[in-house]
Amino acid sequence: MKLIRNERFNKRFKELPARIRELTDKKIQLLLANPHHPSLRVKKIKGEIEGYKNVFEASITKNYRFLFQINTDSYILLTCGTHDKLFK
Repeated sequence: MKLIRNERFNKRFKELPARIRELTDKKIQLLLANPHHPSLRVKKIKGEIEGYKNVFEASITKNYRFLFQINTDSYILLTCGTHDKLFK
């Protein structure tokens, strides 16, 4: 699978604290290696989010998450941040 980071994800990623950016990179690598790994706690988001369908959430830490879509050959990273700011 290849990885595509959209513009919003890149902007939000740069705003994260340095330690959370490091953890995010590790979790993304884990997603690529094993999307079913229990520490990712991947779950499908119900409904539609800002025009995106079939969106999934993965944990970075207890308070930080990232959202992504799964295409045939890629993961599209949509956004990241604290759970309460993911959709703002």
